[in-house]
Amino acid sequence: MIILVLNCGSSSIKYQVLNMRSNSDYLVLAKGIVERIGLEVAVLSHRADGKDKYETECPIQNHTIGIKKVLDILVDPELGVLKSLSEIQAVGHRVAHGGEFFNSSRLVNKEVLEGIEKLCELAPLHNPANLLGINAIETLLPGTKQVAVFDTSFHQTMPNYAYMYAIPYEYYTKYKIRRYGFHGTSHKFVAKKACDLAGLDFEKSKVITCHLGNGGSITAIKEGKSIDTSMGFTPLEGIIMGTRSGDVDAGIITFIQEKEGIDAAGINSILNKKSGFLGIYGKSSDARDIENAAAEGDERAQLALNLLYYRVLKYIGAYTAVMNGVDMIVFTGGIGENDPHIREMVGTHLQYIGVDFNPAANKGVRGKDVILTKPGSKVMMSTVTTNEELVIAQDTMSVIEATK
Repeated sequence: MIILVLNCGSSSIKYQVLNMRSNSDYLVLAKGIVERIGLEVAVLSHRADGKDKYETECPIQNHTIGIKKVLDILVDPELGVLKSLSEIQAVGHRVAHGGEFFNSSRLVNKEVLEGIEKLCELAPLHNPANLLGINAIETLLPGTKQVAVFDTSFHQTMPNYAYMYAIPYEYYTKYKIRRYGFHGTSHKFVAKKACDLAGLDFEKSKVITCHLGNGGSITAIKEGKSIDTSMGFTPLEGIIMGTRSGDVDAGIITFIQEKEGIDAAGINSILNKKSGFLGIYGKSSDARDIENAAAEGDERAQLALNLLYYRVLKYIGAYTAVMNGVDMIVFTGGIGENDPHIREMVGTHLQYIGVDFNPAANKGVRGKDVILTKPGSKVMMSTVTTNEELVIAQDTMSVIEATK
């Protein structure tokens, strides 16, 4: 089955074309990204299997035009991988927020579209863009089956005492204010992958997954189900991130608003776009820049790293407690996969729960699937690469086959 995977952001479109022979037998035919949509000059970067990378600049006013450019290049005689767009049998979309409506991936129909639209107020930066992608495909490839894969659906197994906030209950009934969690496709994928790597049964194991990147979250997975996760009502809650604060005392918000005369939009911008690594270090939100600066003795850069390390440790400790133990701790994401220093800082501090960290196995490992503990370690630790596009393609194929 040829599947086009789309991940539409507010000004970007990430895409992959996969030939899914089965759930585990597949080939990535092409992938790329359209960036700077709506600006004077947009950029399309495309790489097809066995061909050189191609990049072009051109005006792309909206997502429909952007997706049209992608479809055109997929059937281009020199750059493409398809003879005809009719070869695309389904399109899978990453949708940020499924709320309580969707606990699994769904075939797109009127009901699903209405549900995604209702949730735009909970994910105003993401769901509207996801809808644009779905509507563009309906215009450009009418009749092609589409599947929505929700970032939140994996976390719908959390018990109510894990997802509820201790605020007046009426705000839950009126506005559905509760913890939803995000990165669900990544957490599910890497937990299964790490268990396979270690020879563990995913359905019988206790796993803590640490998705660390510009956005980051940690999830407790027991017997194949998410029972708690660090992100909450929005992706702002949890660990320190590139520009997001993570956990803060709610009283700080009103205090800053009163002292600085800032409105709700202003404080939202501070917490989401000016905090995290950027807020502490002050010069960059990129973990690589901060690692380099810390190595050169920059105290604020080191403080930013220490904040991440410390909060990851706290969540691992908490989730080990709520699951009454842990079998595997997994690192993934841009930082988790590519930063041996952070992994060592965390791993060497977990002897108390049975992690026998192996510095030699960790040294220099970037973008690989590796067990990071010594043989016989009571609790294993690993780093594995995530592949959200593959998960979306797998879910899309499963949903389409179930409707036949």
